[in-house]
Amino acid sequence: MDGILIDGKALAANTRAEIASGVKEYEAKSGRKPGLAVILVGDNPASVSYVTAKEKACAEVGIYSKEIRLPETIAEEELLRTIEELNHDKTIDGILVQLPLPKGFDEKKVIDTIASEKDVDGFTPINVGKMLIGEKCFLPCTPHGIIKLIEFSGMDIKGKHAVVIGRSNIVGKPVAVLLSRKETNATVTLCHTGTPDIAKFTREADIVVVAAGRPNTLTGDMLKKGAVVIDVGVNRIPDPSKPKGFRLVGDADLESCLPVCSAITPVPGGVGPMTITMLLWNTLLSANMV
Repeated sequence: MDGILIDGKALAANTRAEIASGVKEYEAKSGRKPGLAVILVGDNPASVSYVTAKEKACAEVGIYSKEIRLPETIAEEELLRTIEELNHDKTIDGILVQLPLPKGFDEKKVIDTIASEKDVDGFTPINVGKMLIGEKCFLPCTPHGIIKLIEFSGMDIKGKHAVVIGRSNIVGKPVAVLLSRKETNATVTLCHTGTPDIAKFTREADIVVVAAGRPNTLTGDMLKKGAVVIDVGVNRIPDPSKPKGFRLVGDADLESCLPVCSAITPVPGGVGPMTITMLLWNTLLSANMV
């Protein structure tokens, strides 16, 4: 029997309904909506698309969204001043700078300028450090969404062996930390380009999170029967049968993995919807912390 597809859209819809209820409660007691500011520098089509999706999601749950579009020719000092102004804006609870920034900007310096109490992406060193030592903080959106998806699949994470493929600062490293925290309590193996035989580890895993950015990184013969697979990859491959000439696939080969795993996230429709949802979650959390 094939594994099930984990419906990220359904989980996102359920979670957003919960957030919308929380937003109404907050507005009733405070007299204002939680506010999220999104800064977009330049006109990268993918970034524009992401920002539009975030604005739509904010409207869906009742969060006030402030979009700030800046030309890529803007001086870095002016971008930093814009962030500082938002740090002191009492109508704004969360600040997000859409990445990647155009060439010439120091991304680390820009992110570090965001006040940690408004860092709803969970990227600043203070929030990353708090996450590492288990203190209350804004959890990074994609890793937090991944934990929710694993739980939604019916898998009890406690005591399980989880393998994470990929060590990026945005997904791989933080999701490995979240999986190993006391409340989740998994044993975690982190694999990457320096791992000689990734399959050796994935064949022993109850949970596999693949975030390598390469199609077919994970195939069915690399899995233990009944494993849960979270596919974070989003890759374009040529497909003349599609109107745009390409289709989206993940890092896992869905066709070979389905007969082996108990559950797997599809691409698209898996991890993606939860990333923006957890951004909304953090924005509401930030508002309630004031």
